[in-house]
Amino acid sequence: MAPDPSPLLLFLVHLSLLLHHAAAAAAPPTSAPTSAPKPPTHSSPNSPSTLDPKQLRALQSLNIPTSKDPCSHSSSPFRHLLSLTLANCSDDVALSLTALKSLSTLTSLSFLNCPISPIKFPAELAANLRTFTAVSSLNKLTGVWLSRLQNLTSLTVSRVAVSASGPTIILSGMKSLHSVTLSHTNLTGNLPKHWHSNLTFLDLSTNQLKGEIPISLTRLENLLHLNLSSNSLSETIPDTIGDLSSLQNLSLASNSLSGPIPESLAAMPALTHLDLSSNQLNGTIPNFIRDMKRLKFLNLAGNAFHGVLPFNATFIERLEVFKVGENSNLCYNRTVLGSKLKLRIAACDKHGLPLSPPPAKDASADDSSDEDYDDGDDENVGEKKHSGGPSKVVLGFAIGISSIVFLIVFLILLAKCCK
Repeated sequence: MAPDPSPLLLFLVHLSLLLHHAAAAAAPPTSAPTSAPKPPTHSSPNSPSTLDPKQLRALQSLNIPTSKDPCSHSSSPFRHLLSLTLANCSDDVALSLTALKSLSTLTSLSFLNCPISPIKFPAELAANLRTFTAVSSLNKLTGVWLSRLQNLTSLTVSRVAVSASGPTIILSGMKSLHSVTLSHTNLTGNLPKHWHSNLTFLDLSTNQLKGEIPISLTRLENLLHLNLSSNSLSETIPDTIGDLSSLQNLSLASNSLSGPIPESLAAMPALTHLDLSSNQLNGTIPNFIRDMKRLKFLNLAGNAFHGVLPFNATFIERLEVFKVGENSNLCYNRTVLGSKLKLRIAACDKHGLPLSPPPAKDASADDSSDEDYDDGDDENVGEKKHSGGPSKVVLGFAIGISSIVFLIVFLILLAKCCK
């Protein structure tokens, strides 16, 4: 049966109280006997407990042995605790330095929706931690505070404002890192120039990072996931991006990247997710993309690609997500893909140019209802309507002139008859 979360939270809130009990239990007894009744415990009759039933249940829910009073026989009552998660904390939760010292054996510490103020970790706790997570938690985090956790293998900070000049100050000393997530943290500055080769997962999305993507980042041979989306990165995608031969997920969307798609992407056989949308990339879409057998997600929308889309129906149908819209000079071959695809780009004419501009984006309409332009029938109808309008004007003008001429001739003849 899953442990009741309420005593667990109570236990976390009252860590300082437990330590006070531990100190009281370790002190020599006074001559005045206590009159307070002792609550029932699971300890032996010869081992009176200083804990109330709620504290005992909290300890048991954390798999801490309670056959003996944990506060009376050891100066490290929580030495068995290796992983701790604080979730949905109330405003009155506070972690004191004394409480954190009692948790120095932790190797994993997580804060989920706990907007409390961080305090300096004791040196032993900071050294022991291997995994640290803060999601919508810990107000007023700084890069210096995070940088003290130098033995981490996994760091996740998301939806927390971090005051730092860039990710370098946080990551430079963490030489054992395998996984890094610093997203929605308001980080500024440039990407680090030096990276530790252990990295397999890197997510720095939705920040304010600028500058170019350093070539050093493409030397991480073990990297499986790279997400740099929603920043202000500029320049071109490095030609050496294909050196990330193990990469499965690549997202560079919503930046200011320019230039063509590097040919070296063809050397990434494991790639399943490719998102280059909402940049300023140009040139033609390379043919090699259709040969990427594991690709399931492809988003090239919102760029400046031109030419004929090099994909056939078989390639598009095996993709789970495929987007190429909002590329005004890109078109598709109707003989290969038909004329009714919902790709948000126009069909090509015989010269490989769009027959007509792509449809304007309608925010009130669902994307699934957007259709490509057909082979120009509507345009021909428009031309016919336009040519029919002027012919009626000319006809009316001719009738008016004829009427005036007839009237003048009639008046002249009438004047001659009256003489």
